[in-house]
Amino acid sequence: MQSLYLLIPLSVLLAFLIGALFWWASRSGQFDDLEGPAHRILHDDDTPPPLDKES
Repeated sequence: MQSLYLLIPLSVLLAFLIGALFWWASRSGQFDDLEGPAHRILHDDDTPPPLDKES
């Protein structure tokens, strides 16, 4: 029973911390473009890099 006096406030604090981190991530633009990186992989460039003309 005495362990609940520690675990309940600790879980409430952890829930607030997770909520604050999620709020910060959404306000800083982490979830703005979820599909962009997935489409960027599919549009791969097959052209070889340019050769150096110095050698």
